Amino acid sequence: MTTLAKTGVRDTDLTAAELHAALERVWEPPSGFIGWFKNVFHKPISTRFIFAALGFFALGGVLALLMRLQLAMPENTLLSPDLYNQLFTVHGSTMMFLFAVPVMQAVGLYFVPLMVGTRNLAFPRLNTFGFFVYIIGGVLLWVALFLNIGPDTGWFSYVPLSGPEYSPGKRVDVWAQMITFTELSSLVAAVEIIVTVFKLRAPGMSLNRIPIFVWAQLVTSFMVIFAMPAVMLASAFLAMDRLVDTHFFNPAEGGDALLWQHLFWFFGHPEVYIIFIPATGIVSMLVQTFSRRPIVGYTAIVLSLIATAILGFGLWVHHMFATGLPQLGESFFTAASMLIAIPSGIQIFCWIATLWTGRLLVRTPLLFVAGFIFIFVLGGLTGVMQASVPIDLQVHDTFFVVAHFHYVLIGGAVFPLIGGLYYWFPKMTGRMMSESLGRVNFWIFFIGFNLTFFPMHQLGLAGMPRRVYTYLPQTGWGPLNFVSTIGAFVLSVAVIVFLLNAFVSYRTGALAGENPWGADSLDWSVPSPAPSYNFLYIPTVNSRTPLWTMEPAQPVVTGMRADILEVLVTELHDATPDHRHLLDGPSIWPFLTAVAFGIGVITAIFTAWGVTIGAVLCFITLAGWFWPAGQPIEDTAREAAPPLGERA
Repeated sequence: MTTLAKTGVRDTDLTAAELHAALERVWEPPSGFIGWFKNVFHKPISTRFIFAALGFFALGGVLALLMRLQLAMPENTLLSPDLYNQLFTVHGSTMMFLFAVPVMQAVGLYFVPLMVGTRNLAFPRLNTFGFFVYIIGGVLLWVALFLNIGPDTGWFSYVPLSGPEYSPGKRVDVWAQMITFTELSSLVAAVEIIVTVFKLRAPGMSLNRIPIFVWAQLVTSFMVIFAMPAVMLASAFLAMDRLVDTHFFNPAEGGDALLWQHLFWFFGHPEVYIIFIPATGIVSMLVQTFSRRPIVGYTAIVLSLIATAILGFGLWVHHMFATGLPQLGESFFTAASMLIAIPSGIQIFCWIATLWTGRLLVRTPLLFVAGFIFIFVLGGLTGVMQASVPIDLQVHDTFFVVAHFHYVLIGGAVFPLIGGLYYWFPKMTGRMMSESLGRVNFWIFFIGFNLTFFPMHQLGLAGMPRRVYTYLPQTGWGPLNFVSTIGAFVLSVAVIVFLLNAFVSYRTGALAGENPWGADSLDWSVPSPAPSYNFLYIPTVNSRTPLWTMEPAQPVVTGMRADILEVLVTELHDATPDHRHLLDGPSIWPFLTAVAFGIGVITAIFTAWGVTIGAVLCFITLAGWFWPAGQPIEDTAREAAPPLGERA
């Protein structure tokens, strides 16, 4: 590697085999225990993100099973009221902040560079920092639960219940600081994706040729940048009210309790679409691949994604219809809540049209797409119902809302996610998952989901409030709760079948090859699993479906350095080559910065000196992070763009 660095070797100087060996040496992740913390390459870090998020999903599912056991029969004493409050708070916080948003972003961090034709994310070290910050936040929440100081005021932590008067101790402070960690991690991922999509696309991949999944990740990332600061600000205000005696939410001292709900739901409802929009991107990719034709209504789908993002910020008050707001104001949010169903409907019609006019290849990923469409439409219908103020006032804070919420989020996000994991498993591991076991997995999951959550609609209409740990036999809610509990265990069996399928397939599954599905996007143009450097030569693109239209003599980018971490930067609109850029390499400093930040934030739970301690530690680690290192090679940070050449 040192010899190459001195000679400045270009890919044009090497044969394909020599180029592969040279790139492997440069782009190979660092090895060993310390190397695990220094890694900055997008595939290993994103894989860790996905595994961690799925781990938190499993933990949150265990809490859900415990809650369902408690509610399976009237006057059950399995869980105490205090423990139940902790369980449903940590369950909701885990699923929303530690699973749903991170896993969708993690899939994007893995596949966006592959889909746009580059070798890494724009800021590799920042990505590593975001991962470790996320892990620290998740560990904080779960350690608190195991120490019996888990948050107990709901995943939304409404004041004044979460204020110092009604929630003494450190439980709510743990929740507030967990928000700081997870939302900072989301902001980091959003910046990574935006810059990568805008500046590192392969030549020829103009904005109207970007894969829809990449569009979905891009739109989501802009939503994160606008939404996450609201909840981080709210949690900071809450922590200050509790720890340093401010009064942002204390009406007796000039504060406003409803300010919390406005700040939280200004983030909270866009968060639903931050989870949902990447899922629709996955669905569009699966529909196109398994229909064997380009997606119908590409432009309409992209505009629908953008419209959903914009409208998503204009209907947060529909969570607050029971708070006594002016009726004229409520009417506007009712209209916006109904209006947002239109772009989602447009996408569904485009998917159906694609499936209807294509040559279907019915495989497990497509089954999960079908399940998603069925369940999400049902969830959307109940959402439109709750957009109406009179109906919402009747079902507010009942199990009807719980049913709607899970139909939208599990049906609208988890079904596409599992379908996507079946779809991309060959690319990530080089092996195919079992098709027969996959079909069994789908039907168990589909039946278990509906068995769990459909009865909750009736429970809500029968008056069962949410967030209660028991109920009286006279209510008549017992039978439906028992059915729902059975469904939860069926659902857990489906998760176990998926994990079993993944484990067995990883060890003994059929070899996949480059493109086992006959897909159209650039991620399927490289070997499975993808090499550490992604592309031997940076590709060029001539259509929205490059692998279906690529000519035998399709040009590639030549003249790139093979001895350093060099990527090609292209222009925003048409992706014409602009210049080369030298990326930062592996470093321990992002990990140390995350640890320093974690020490400061967690210490602040107990003393205001934590802010000072964290600031000093972060200054030291950031100085190490950005300290200029000696470069034995010539500066290539803004070297002119290389030429296009024939494919080797």
